[in-house]
Amino acid sequence: MLDLHRLRLLREVHGRGTVHGAARALGYTPSAISQQLSVLEREAGTPLLERIGRNVRLTAAGQVLVRHAAVLLEGVEAAEAELATIAAGRAAGVVRVAAFQSAFLRIVAPAVRALAVSHPDIRIKAAEVEVEQAAPALRLHQLDVVVGDEYDGQPRAVHADLDRERLLRERIRVVLPADHPEAGVDRVSLGRLADVPWAACQPGTGHREMHVRVCRELGGFEPDLRYSSDDFLILLELVRTTGAGALLPDLVLGYGAPGVAVRLPAEGDVGREVFLLTRRSRTPAVAAVAAALRVAADESPRND
Repeated sequence: MLDLHRLRLLREVHGRGTVHGAARALGYTPSAISQQLSVLEREAGTPLLERIGRNVRLTAAGQVLVRHAAVLLEGVEAAEAELATIAAGRAAGVVRVAAFQSAFLRIVAPAVRALAVSHPDIRIKAAEVEVEQAAPALRLHQLDVVVGDEYDGQPRAVHADLDRERLLRERIRVVLPADHPEAGVDRVSLGRLADVPWAACQPGTGHREMHVRVCRELGGFEPDLRYSSDDFLILLELVRTTGAGALLPDLVLGYGAPGVAVRLPAEGDVGREVFLLTRRSRTPAVAAVAAALRVAADESPRND
């Protein structure tokens, strides 16, 4: 008899590419994962993994088990959700949500508040996680709903086994100190801001890539990226207090930003899409959470 827990571990190792990666994600030691997979191989009667350098890959038998494990795990999830719904008489259960910072503040938090009234039997567990880490966790059943972002010209990976739907589109604004000489017009020429120090997210992030690309392509200069933080509110404060400039999306600025000037770039519009990711088989509770996120996105404060 194949053990479902060990099948889950095999699927995790396949998704992460290494035993150590799976161990970190699940909170186990690598040796504990290896021991459980050795038991699974004995149960299956055939090798399931083969080592390739420092990584591992599935054998043909391992691929068969992972494919069936996905079906079994979805079946267990659906059964648990149905039982919770029967017990409560309405959509119920735990739904695990991940979102990036500004969506967490402006979309997820209001949705959680609304769901507490409309669906009190749904328990939301929410965390701030970037989509690069959240999408694999969604596929591995560690999350149920992901709110992600995609900047123009920087497409995200397409996951054929996940459903993606657009929640909203934001415009990217040029944010300058209120007393900056270029802040007195509706549309600011990026080409006139080559000497400005800039505040952006950390290297390797989509925001940082967008910032560099926009300055190069629209402004014609290499930005002096002097300040770095993955917290957009910190970036906004850096603009207010240090004289830096920043390129920030609407969700960050929707509640107003005293002490700074918020303008559109004169050379052309830049934007990003905020989207929802779920597995294709949505439980009633996940469907209710997705609906609440859509409403919160429609009602989120943004600039005109």
